[in-house]
Amino acid sequence: MRQPAPQTQFRLRYLKPDQLAALRALALERVLPLTGAEPDAQDPCKWHTAQGALSVRGSKFFHWTRGKGGGGAIDLVMHLHGWDFRHAVAWLAEHFPLPPPAAPIPALAAELQLPPPDPRQLPRVEAYLIQQRALPPALLPPLIQSGDLYADARANAVFLLRGASRKPVGAELRGTTGACWRGMAPGSRKDHGYFSAATASPPSSILLCESAIDALSALALHPQRRCVSTAGARPDPQWLQDLLRQSLPISCGFDADATGEAMARAMIAIHPSIQRLRPSLHDWNDVLRAQL
Repeated sequence: MRQPAPQTQFRLRYLKPDQLAALRALALERVLPLTGAEPDAQDPCKWHTAQGALSVRGSKFFHWTRGKGGGGAIDLVMHLHGWDFRHAVAWLAEHFPLPPPAAPIPALAAELQLPPPDPRQLPRVEAYLIQQRALPPALLPPLIQSGDLYADARANAVFLLRGASRKPVGAELRGTTGACWRGMAPGSRKDHGYFSAATASPPSSILLCESAIDALSALALHPQRRCVSTAGARPDPQWLQDLLRQSLPISCGFDADATGEAMARAMIAIHPSIQRLRPSLHDWNDVLRAQL
């Protein structure tokens, strides 16, 4: 039975990532008694809840009556009480004292080191994006002309992150030879800007994706949208507030995996106006390539 969500003024956005991780990592055996569950007298891994038997193995649980499972204390509370991410976190924070946030380590911001362009490697990068990643060829020339996409001397595809006044603040790097490789240019500041692409003017909405290639794949599938890369699944990048102020509908298109789902729930809990748009396969590039 779904439990009424607690009345709370809890502000999820004030939680630091290490505090959220601490709540998620709480031992399930500490959380279960507070939900009304009772341990089985014979099986130490088995618990009896108002909704039937549940088994626990470390951070994982499986609810046999409902045929569903999950991992971590936040998922457990959401599952047993039928609450959303924000209310589950609030309930755990009420019952388990939050550790103080980790003190930031003072450090000088590293200087951005963008790899120099090497036009000789551009045909290889284009071939990789078109032939292996199935991106429509028509998407690439505008990005190359604007400098948002180029090749470096190692034949990496370089996707620029742009901040205020379109100033470069970083770059996603994707290897196009040998083993699959991805990374960021040294000194990239992912909270100060992002890679994005659009073909419609003006776009009807904004779709957030986990990488530049996913953003371009989503654009091929949803050409009416502006597709933005968060350069990794993150629930509240600093620049997101600027996008919200544009008054366009925003959807979170993070990957359909455990990390993508958790980060999407966290983002929507912080920004309830954002909707979830889940790729039908693992990510948007998988969806695009499946259409070949």
